[in-house]
Amino acid sequence: QVQLVESGGGLVQAGGSLRLSCAASGSIFSIPVMGWYRQAPGKQRELVATRTNRGRTNYADSVKGRFTISRDNAKNTAYLQMNSLKPEDTAVYYCNAEVVLPRFLNSEDYWGQGTQVTVSS
Repeated sequence: QVQLVESGGGLVQAGGSLRLSCAASGSIFSIPVMGWYRQAPGKQRELVATRTNRGRTNYADSVKGRFTISRDNAKNTAYLQMNSLKPEDTAVYYCNAEVVLPRFLNSEDYWGQGTQVTVSS
């Protein structure tokens, strides 16, 4: 089985920075895509950023220029550097990974438990 463990959430003032980490563990052949999603109270979960193992990135318009997703492929770990945080960034942030398991042709989608990010005014 595969587990995703997030860390780095917390409380920060508007304009501040925060760095989230997501470590994937288990029987993993490869992780073509890792990313971050978030869900604010009363809202649907939305994509924040994704990054392939080849370095291709995708960002939500609302975070472009402020957030940066990176990966340490050797550690199966993704990071989300969040700068110039705004109160509207407040949400539970979930790590997501598309994982290819050994001996499997199909990839599986895994989610972390979520980490709370709160940005105060």
